[in-house]
Amino acid sequence: MISQQHISDRALNIPTSAIHEMTRLSQLQEDVAFLSWAKPTSDTPEHIKDAASKAIMEGKTAGYSPTWGLVPLREAVAKKLRNDNKIDATIEEVMITVGAIEGLSAAVLATVNPGDEVIIPIPGYSTHVRQVEIAGGKPVLVQTDEENGYKLDIDKINAALTDKTKAIIFSDPNNPTGAVYSKEELQALADMATENDLMVIVDEAYEYFTYDGHEHYSIASFEGMHDRVISVFTFTKSYAMTGWRVGYLHAPADLIKHIVKMHIPLAICAPVVAQYAAIAALEGPQDCISEFRQHYLMVRDVMCERLDRVKHVFDYQKPKGAYLMFPRIKADGKDDSMKFAVNLLQKAGVSTTPGIAFKGEGHVRMSFCVPEDMVNIAFDRIENYFGKNS
Repeated sequence: MISQQHISDRALNIPTSAIHEMTRLSQLQEDVAFLSWAKPTSDTPEHIKDAASKAIMEGKTAGYSPTWGLVPLREAVAKKLRNDNKIDATIEEVMITVGAIEGLSAAVLATVNPGDEVIIPIPGYSTHVRQVEIAGGKPVLVQTDEENGYKLDIDKINAALTDKTKAIIFSDPNNPTGAVYSKEELQALADMATENDLMVIVDEAYEYFTYDGHEHYSIASFEGMHDRVISVFTFTKSYAMTGWRVGYLHAPADLIKHIVKMHIPLAICAPVVAQYAAIAALEGPQDCISEFRQHYLMVRDVMCERLDRVKHVFDYQKPKGAYLMFPRIKADGKDDSMKFAVNLLQKAGVSTTPGIAFKGEGHVRMSFCVPEDMVNIAFDRIENYFGKNS
C-alpha cells in the first residue's frame, strides 16, 4: 500500500466526489432508474457524427491541432458568440477546450493566486469549488435564496467581499438548481464586480435551455464587462456531445494568452476529430437544440407532476432552466443527503445525486434529460417505497 507521504496535501484535502461515488454505487446494482446523470440521453445528431467520420477517413487523426484550436472552429465560435450571446468576440479571444471542465480549470489557474478568495454562489456546481482549491484559492460560499427560486442575493455577496476577493464563479443556468439569473440580477452583479475590480468566471453550459419565458443572458455582453469576464461553454449539452469532450472559452485577448499557458499542460489541445465535429455542430442544422429543449420541458413538467404526488417526501422549486431539479428532502434522512441517496438507490432502485455534492445539504439533484418513462419508473418506485401522499 502506498504511503500517505507520497500523496500531495492537495489531493488528500479534497474529498471524494459524491457525484462519482453515487455513479460507482449505481453501476454495482442492477435495474436502476437513473435520475442522477446530468448528461443528455439523446444521441449526437447524424450530421455531426458524419463530419467526424469524414475527418477520420481523411486522416485528420494523426496530429495535434493548434493549441488554441482549429482556426475554422474558432471562427465559427466567435461568430456564434456575436450572434447568440451578443458578446463582441474576435477569434483572438477564443480558445477551444476539452469540454467546459478543462476550460474552467485553465481559467481559474490563470487568474487565482494562492490565498485569493473566490465567491461561489451555492448550491453550485461542485467542480467550481475544487478548481479554486486546486489553484490554492479560498472558496467563499454565498447562499442563494431558495424560497425565491435560488435568486442571487447581492447583499450577501457584498457582505462576503474582503480585500482578498479576486473573482466570482458561477453557472447560469445553474447546476444543480435550474435557476436562471435575470438581467437585473446580472446587472447588479456586473456593477459589483466593476466597483470592486473582480473577475467573473461564468459556466454557460446550459445556455440554450430556459423555459416559461425566462431568457439566458451572457454577462460578458453587458456594458463594461467584456474585459473582466471569462465565459466558458461546451458542446456537451446543446448537441448531446458528452463523450466528444470539446468546449470553448472566451476571454479578453490580454488574458486568454495566459489561460492558454494553463491549457497546454492540462490538455495540449482538444481532441482533433471532436473539433471537426464541433464545426459541423455550429455550422449545420440547429433543430436539435429546440427539439432537446421541448423534450426537457415536457419531462420537467412530468417530474413536477410526480413530485406533487409525493409532497411528504420532497418539496421543490420549479426549474427555470438547465435540465436539473433540486428538491428538498422532507422524509427521514433529510439531514444527510448522501445517506438518503444511497438508501434510495439500494432499497428503491432510484439513482439521484446527493445535495451535499453541491453545498446544498438536505436536497437531492434529479435530472430530467431522460426519457419520460424513466421518470415515471423512478417515481413509481419512490411512491412504492415511501407510500403515496396522504
